[in-house]
Amino acid sequence: MAEPSFYIGVIGNVISVLFFLSPVETFWKIVKRRSTEEYKSLPYICTLLGSSLWTYYGIVTPGEYLVSTVNGFGAIVETIYVLLFLFYAPRHLKLNTVVVVAMLNVFFPIAAIVATRSAFEDEKMRSQSIGFISAGLNIIMYGSPLSAMKTVVTTKSVKYMPFWLSFFLFLNGAIWAVYALLQHDVFLLVPNGVGFVFGTMQLILYGIYRNAKPVGLNNGLSEIAQDEEEGLEDVAAV
Repeated sequence: MAEPSFYIGVIGNVISVLFFLSPVETFWKIVKRRSTEEYKSLPYICTLLGSSLWTYYGIVTPGEYLVSTVNGFGAIVETIYVLLFLFYAPRHLKLNTVVVVAMLNVFFPIAAIVATRSAFEDEKMRSQSIGFISAGLNIIMYGSPLSAMKTVVTTKSVKYMPFWLSFFLFLNGAIWAVYALLQHDVFLLVPNGVGFVFGTMQLILYGIYRNAKPVGLNNGLSEIAQDEEEGLEDVAAV
């Protein structure tokens, strides 16, 4: 009979797949309008980086194949998002985006893998070093939920903190944190524990401000809030 962690991991895979697919509506708009408009590529580029590293972590860490499967899927999906962005981005943005993609999605993952394999002969140490890098990246990416919460409090509006994204952040963090506890995996536990806490805080804020009278957004704050919503869509799923 399979271990409880297997069933929790399968549930986590399903939730993470939904999380990875949450920007589909955004890219459908981009394709229909044949323009990236004001959307930013960085959230998707960063998520592709995180998914790539977690895929490698799942491959080199015994018993973590469920981590590699869902992040392998995520890496494919995020690659499609990035390619669509490159195709429809204005000419002046294409070169900058290509440079960032080359640095974060090609050079950095290869450098991280080569460095850990060169520095450590022991597979466990290699796994732990990649886990440390991946967990650190995830925690940095949680700056988007923090900024979104600040915007909600400032504007008294939940417009740029969609309920379902907050709910999936909460649920995804909870499931993978439980999985990490069962697997005794601190590298999965820490970032997903943080995600669970931020998701809980967002749901509480949503309950407080969903019927509140919003304070008017000026153009600058509106653009910042839109960037935060995009960032929320692409917080790494594991």
